[in-house]
Amino acid sequence: MVYTTLKSSQKVFAASRQAHKVAAKVNTTYTIFSPFAALERVAPEETVTGTFATFIHGISSDLLSEMVRHRSKRMILDSIGVGLVGSTTHVFDIALHFCQDTFSSSPVSSVYGRKGLKMSPPLAAFANGVASHSMDFDDTWHPATHPSGAVLPALLAASQMLPASARPSGRDFLLAFNVGIEVQGRLLRFSREASNIPKRFHPPSVVGTLGSAAATAKLLSLDAARCGHALAIAASLAGAPMANAATSAKPFHVGNATRLGLEAALLASRGIEANPRILDDVPGCAGFSAFYGDYNPRPLALRPEGHKFLLEEQDIAFKSFPAHLGMHWTAEAALSARNLLVNHYGHFSPSDVRTIILRVPVSKYINRPFPESEHEARHSFQFNACTALLDGEVGISSFHDHQIQRPELAQLLSKVAVEHPEDNPASFEKMYAEVALVLQNGDVLTGRCDTFYGHWRRPLSRESLLRKFRSNASQVLPEDKAESIIQMVDDLESLPDGALLASCL
Repeated sequence: MVYTTLKSSQKVFAASRQAHKVAAKVNTTYTIFSPFAALERVAPEETVTGTFATFIHGISSDLLSEMVRHRSKRMILDSIGVGLVGSTTHVFDIALHFCQDTFSSSPVSSVYGRKGLKMSPPLAAFANGVASHSMDFDDTWHPATHPSGAVLPALLAASQMLPASARPSGRDFLLAFNVGIEVQGRLLRFSREASNIPKRFHPPSVVGTLGSAAATAKLLSLDAARCGHALAIAASLAGAPMANAATSAKPFHVGNATRLGLEAALLASRGIEANPRILDDVPGCAGFSAFYGDYNPRPLALRPEGHKFLLEEQDIAFKSFPAHLGMHWTAEAALSARNLLVNHYGHFSPSDVRTIILRVPVSKYINRPFPESEHEARHSFQFNACTALLDGEVGISSFHDHQIQRPELAQLLSKVAVEHPEDNPASFEKMYAEVALVLQNGDVLTGRCDTFYGHWRRPLSRESLLRKFRSNASQVLPEDKAESIIQMVDDLESLPDGALLASCL
């Protein structure tokens, strides 16, 4: 199994730090013998990859602003809650049994919702990552990705891997988490393509894998050279196609991202080396640029005067029900239209509706007229609009099989027509949703949502976030345990042992 104990790691870490000091004295250009002339290498501090590695190694928790600490702790709490409720799903059970039945392991790391069960760090990270995305209930950032689920499970697993005397503090844990989030955000900003709803690959399977590697490398205190190698190894393990969206395989994208990023950092700690210019745009020899057609990398400088994290300027979207983020615009618009009808006519009846017009962006994988499974339903504009109209809400139970197969829901779905206005781009920053009800009497009632509650422009209140967490956690934890997690995350900076959080799962 690919993980290391602290005792063996200390020698590797010490050796790599010494090697880095020696290498830093050499400021010259050199060439690896290779048929690819593009592999000409420069001193690490002169490359984009080198600046990322130096940032990961050198960033200090003193540079986490109050806003960044506040927002990142909200992310951690929400992600734990989403993982806990995700541990009740069928896809999580499959992933968990696969890990238990297929791999021998040294059990040291906790698993969401399974008291007393321990697994090897990579497999615990994998299982918890699957739980985080099993219901599509996890947070979303801009440019589009699910940042927390790709990072937090790796850190929870890695924090329990080390002996008690060498475990990271809560402050160290929070810093490592923010490093993983920051690296994802910076990578996403290397491409304009990344600003839109994805078409080719699922973003957390790419930037999330490198974010996990960066966060774990920081938690393990790897030197700058090994941080760079961790990123490059992770790049070789990254990627999952969007064709698997709306299937039970999609949660594995996040499970693999967090696991493989963790493994990349552990491999780097043991001396595995990879291309030190993996993030640079090297003509004729694609690195991370292989994922984007308009790749334009920029250095990540760690300046003497400090660092402003992207999380400070770009907040996170938290979901109020477990479905693709685009569904939240649609559901809120549908509820608005429903309220108009009820206020005017006193009730809602499917038979009163002749046509339902949805005005949404073009996005093929979330345009599903008649979903047949919970995963398809979570990725269907039509299903979420019609569920909101029929029930006056969308929640966890909305995606149970008996709800999906209701005749009255099928009746509404058969009345849906989808339009794609030119001014409605497939971007979580710019999109909107309209739901127009054309009634049998000819009246037209239209609801519109430009920014749903939970979007970064309309963030969830603390009360709403805590309500979501408590509801999710209550599915598998007693009330006192859930409350202790809330307190622990609130006081994370003062926690003496960062592994205590993982022990509560």
